[in-house]
Amino acid sequence: MQAKLAELKTRLLEASDLNHANALLSWDQSTYMPPGGAAARGRQMALLSRLAHERATDPAIGRLLDALQPYAESLPHDSDDAALIRVARRSYERAVKVPAAFVAELTSHQAASYQVWTEARPLNDFKKVQPHLERMLDLSRRYAEFFAPYDHIADPLIDEADYGMKAATVVAVFADLRRELVPIVRAITAQPPADDSCLRQRFPEAAQWEFGLAVARQVGYDFERGRLDKTHHPFTTEFSVGDVRITTRVDEHNVGDALFSTVHEAGHAMYEQGVRPDFDGTPLGGGTSAGVHESQSRLWENIVGRSRGFWQFYYPQLQAAFPGQLSNVPLETFYRAINKVQPSLIRTDADEVTYNLHVMLRFDLELALLEGRLAVKDLPDAWRARYEADLGIVPPDDRDGVLQDVHWYGGIVGGVFQGYTLGNIMSGQFYAAALEAHPDIPAELAQGRFDTLLGWLRENIYQHGSKFTAAELVQRVTGGPLTIEPYMRYLRAKYGELYTL
Repeated sequence: MQAKLAELKTRLLEASDLNHANALLSWDQSTYMPPGGAAARGRQMALLSRLAHERATDPAIGRLLDALQPYAESLPHDSDDAALIRVARRSYERAVKVPAAFVAELTSHQAASYQVWTEARPLNDFKKVQPHLERMLDLSRRYAEFFAPYDHIADPLIDEADYGMKAATVVAVFADLRRELVPIVRAITAQPPADDSCLRQRFPEAAQWEFGLAVARQVGYDFERGRLDKTHHPFTTEFSVGDVRITTRVDEHNVGDALFSTVHEAGHAMYEQGVRPDFDGTPLGGGTSAGVHESQSRLWENIVGRSRGFWQFYYPQLQAAFPGQLSNVPLETFYRAINKVQPSLIRTDADEVTYNLHVMLRFDLELALLEGRLAVKDLPDAWRARYEADLGIVPPDDRDGVLQDVHWYGGIVGGVFQGYTLGNIMSGQFYAAALEAHPDIPAELAQGRFDTLLGWLRENIYQHGSKFTAAELVQRVTGGPLTIEPYMRYLRAKYGELYTL
């Protein structure tokens, strides 16, 4: 059995290495590649994705998994070998349903569409990218059909990112959360908005960059195994446990944009850097789901990074970096500014209270697109209508409307956005469990000490990689299933104090 397991790992490592080589090409396209390289890059990425898919669906892997099944069943559920065989089988059975030629076609189109999006958004030109999105939607539907029968066409797409979740489950969770959030949003927005003018002065890019680097390093992102670069839409990518890279963007007239994006991506990266090294190159060697991954980025960005304690420590340093802009701004004014609640156009800039409304409307639009109830040509109008209905504001253009998120233009339509809100919910559950184990964490944050929280996350979440499903991990860490209650308690406590609710 050990010989067969070693052979399985070797074969899986080849597919993993090809996928990570492809990820490196994607990272380069999003950071340093000149526009002239787009056509060739799509071809190169399509080739690598096809080769990786062929390796991952080699019938020899299926035979090895069959031979190893009795061994896996003889082991405890939480043993490393049983988990590896279980997750490898799940991945294999999913992959063999999708033809390699389709994988190459999809990857090539994703690369081409992403490049057009980078040109179309600054020009506010939805029609430029519309045919690419129409084809992306067609490819997304075709992809889902490989997994028929299903209860809903979005189920296979959701399951790939958040294993075990279905559209009906997400719809129910979102409905519960919306009922809790909307009254809070209305109560806060009925009050005069907080003054955030202190954030919107001119903050030179170089100083913002250096401050963000320092914060990422201090919270625990390991620059010996990572780096920070600029891109259009911030993201994290990993090529191995020893090479996990983050990106950000800088707005010289919004000091929070680069900083909170950097901390957000550092949260993703610390998760990947914390996976057990012996899982590297196996199906266990990465975060277990989109939702759990997002729980870590949102925990570090918001629960930690927007806390009063965090800024009791960091605000004097930020004032020293920008004395002309902030030396006369009190900490409390700054703290209220970075936690201002106000309906806004941009999801990634949204406050904690309204953020999930942005995600929910995108999820609903995805379902409408996939079901055929909404045509791509009508998407900009539908987007504006939903923003007016849900947030009371109307995007003045498509640049800050339907073109703002890269997801539908550089990836499939469906199965991604739900992870952001599931992650918010989990972040509240995980942080509550951390506080129960270590009540002094908030006091430590105010002293610039992050090792207790990071150590707890590494021990309970990060090291396990994909060994446990999201549902299993939540149960192990918190003692119960997914629930919105800890997250809502966090929001009510923080914003109840800020807005005297």
